[in-house]
Amino acid sequence: MLLLRDSSKLLTLYKSLARSIPESLKVYGSVYHINHGNPFNLEVLVDSWPEYRTVVVRPQKQEMIDDNDLYINRYSIFSKEPQKLQEVLKNCGVINWKQMFQIEGCQESLGEGIRTAAFSKSARVEYLNLILYVTEDIMKLNATNESKPGSWHEADHPDNAPNSEDLNWKFSRLNVSHSGLVNYFWGLGQNERSLRYIQRCIQTLPAYCMLGPEGTPITWSVMDATSEIVMGYTLERYRNKGIMRRMMMHYVTYLRQENIPFYLSVGAKNEKSHRVVKRSGFSVASCAWHQWTCYPKK
Repeated sequence: MLLLRDSSKLLTLYKSLARSIPESLKVYGSVYHINHGNPFNLEVLVDSWPEYRTVVVRPQKQEMIDDNDLYINRYSIFSKEPQKLQEVLKNCGVINWKQMFQIEGCQESLGEGIRTAAFSKSARVEYLNLILYVTEDIMKLNATNESKPGSWHEADHPDNAPNSEDLNWKFSRLNVSHSGLVNYFWGLGQNERSLRYIQRCIQTLPAYCMLGPEGTPITWSVMDATSEIVMGYTLERYRNKGIMRRMMMHYVTYLRQENIPFYLSVGAKNEKSHRVVKRSGFSVASCAWHQWTCYPKK
């Protein structure tokens, strides 16, 4: 596998991946952030260049120091030839099979190669799939990569519309001081590793909320290193008031203004979340969201 470091090659890859959306979304969103400051210190590997078949995005070695940190030890993969993926994963030093890690992608066909490679390494695999949601504009994307590093952090967020039904609700950027609150209500969090991960996301990526009358977040969403909108939550007393939908409309407007790619995923049985995201302008993608969690042999 070849490590792509040159900025012009990374930009070329980014534009090429746009032609394979939605299947390439996990890798596409990761390369976007690599091209815009690389706040999570990721790196890109391809099997060949400029004609590539498989792209793997992974953290740089200095990031993967905790063998049990599934929030950091994450790989994103897109492949034009998923039937050959097992050879890439088994033989090229792409994966650290001594660690717990997750592989994410939007191609179910990656699964066979991942399971075969894991079996050869005596690793156990757990699989999860979610429904992938996208907006019409990302499906028609013209990958110009116009946003500049740090621009989301410097730009004004969309104004809290004066026609809001309740002027006590205010659209705002999440502050790192809110990390504990987000961690407490995140079903995949509630531990020290997840808290550190949330703090990093809030400090380096677009993360927004709606503030209630007391000036504290009542609903929120965070972006991760793959450009996925995650950790969405509304405090129970504020549910069924359309607050999450209103916050998402502001959030999406901002991301579009800054030319930042975005998408999200929802569990099949989470009917309330499906209704909210559909009312926020998202539609079900032609492929799903897939995750393979691998546990090394003890």
